[in-house]
Amino acid sequence: MLQIPPKVTERAFARLAEINAGAQTPQALRVAVEGGGCSGFQYDIKLEPAQEPDDLVLQGGGQRVLIDPVSLPFLENAVIDFTEELIGARFVIENPNASSSCGCGVSFAM
Repeated sequence: MLQIPPKVTERAFARLAEINAGAQTPQALRVAVEGGGCSGFQYDIKLEPAQEPDDLVLQGGGQRVLIDPVSLPFLENAVIDFTEELIGARFVIENPNASSSCGCGVSFAM
């Protein structure tokens, strides 16, 4: 059972609102965990128009973040954020469950 659900920062919801500002059909941000990557698991972050019936839906600022039930245990107490750096801007996951991660921040081990 999920103890502490993931959180989404205001900055991440604000960026999602910017992405959806001109869209006829607003998209939700899907955050999933899959096997693979250089550390064992990797994040799959993408935009989707619709949610699945069993998704956890996190809402803020009129925006939605979707997480499937298989990914939830890997994202317990994680923080979904948006960052802008010299090398680029992206959604990032701060995951206290990860024992290590790769340099790119896309894959992790538990």
